[in-house]
Amino acid sequence: MSPMILSILMMSLATGTIITMTSYHWLLAWVGLEINTLSILPIISTSHTPWSTEAATKYFLVQAAASAMILFSSTANAWQTGSWDITNLTTTPSCTTLTFALAMKLGLAPVHFWLPEVLQGTTLASALIITTWQKLAPMALIFLTINNLSTTILITLGMTSAIAGGWGGLNQTQTRKVMAFSSIAHLGWMTAISPIMMNIMIFNLMVYLMMTTALFYTLILSNTKTLQDTTMTWTVSPMMTTMMMILILSLGGLPPLTGFTPKWLILEGLITQNLIFPATILVVASLLSLFFYLRLAYTTALTLSPNTLQTKLKWRFKPTLPSSPLATLFTLSAFLLPMTPIALL
Repeated sequence: MSPMILSILMMSLATGTIITMTSYHWLLAWVGLEINTLSILPIISTSHTPWSTEAATKYFLVQAAASAMILFSSTANAWQTGSWDITNLTTTPSCTTLTFALAMKLGLAPVHFWLPEVLQGTTLASALIITTWQKLAPMALIFLTINNLSTTILITLGMTSAIAGGWGGLNQTQTRKVMAFSSIAHLGWMTAISPIMMNIMIFNLMVYLMMTTALFYTLILSNTKTLQDTTMTWTVSPMMTTMMMILILSLGGLPPLTGFTPKWLILEGLITQNLIFPATILVVASLLSLFFYLRLAYTTALTLSPNTLQTKLKWRFKPTLPSSPLATLFTLSAFLLPMTPIALL
């Protein structure tokens, strides 16, 4: 793809998200979501393979269906209340429809099946955009309508997403699918806490974006697409391999790394509200997720794949991406735990 077309698509992608995040009228929010969806389709299918075309088609169908549900819920609400204001979503059927439409857009269980398939069919860079930037617009709509959404439905979606994300990732050998199930599990944690403490959800989203971007950056730099590829990352850069292992453990939520902070705060928030059962489910589901994170960390840092090459090192070419953002993202993704009190003020 030519740099000019790519820059136009990326600007359109950013514009669509910003329109949705800054609008208070349902029609404008819907227009922003549609611009966002249409902008990313050429980026997903940029590699011109049957898999990328299939991934783009699946993504389009799911996102178009979710956008139609959002438009339907807002129209039904406007029909009854006479208001198109996003914060004035008061009728129960509209709120329920909107919740499931946003769940479909985010890839929450039980409407999560499209996310691993789409990520597997596209490039690592496109997968990075889908798992990070594309979550911002639906999360903004949840933020704007949270006072009217059902707490029970949101916590149930959070629990099912955490379980589906942990269970689904257990048997995966492709790093993109592992990251897809990781995304589902993390979004489950965010959805579970959103009706109780919105500031913790925003903090969790920021931490998730940092950790996911940093890990995808290392995967892109080392061109790691399968679990077997991770066993040879040390030949590309031993330092980056160490960073990758720490990032994976941080995504798993192990202390004293940054990823432990949001899990700790979410569990504390749920227990304070006497929601012991959801908190227990989330903890058990995080153990499932931790298993495949540890397996990924083990293959990355502690194993060597059997190979017949006589040399111990690969040819090291100059990386196509600047590595300076990785240093910043890695530092934030690993050592932010002591800064938690300041972040919550």
